[in-house]
Amino acid sequence: MPAGTVALEGMEFFAYHGYYAEEREVGNKYTVDISVHTDFTQAADSDELEGTINYEVVYKLVKAQMKIPTKLLESLAKRIIDSVLNELPNVNEVSVSVAKHNPPIGGVCAKSIVTLTQSRK
Repeated sequence: MPAGTVALEGMEFFAYHGYYAEEREVGNKYTVDISVHTDFTQAADSDELEGTINYEVVYKLVKAQMKIPTKLLESLAKRIIDSVLNELPNVNEVSVSVAKHNPPIGGVCAKSIVTLTQSRK
């Protein structure tokens, strides 16, 4: 049973997330990394896409969630995880990192990053 991971790293979005109303109005650059864990047995044996996770679908799920203004990166990451688990039944676990570039903290900081991981129940 070859278990494995399909990952997309460094997906970039301009979006309107942030605790403060101004952040949700002005917007910012975000980077999302996602790892989706599944059983690769069918894909390894058949060489067909149906036996794995289509990363185009994963990208579309992330993109859809990034369009919804959200106060907290934790909430955003959880919504991304929920959408992947709801849409892709052969996923066993999802890990998502969301990074806000140049967060408004009153000093120099390249990114603030939140990472969540959830297994299917």
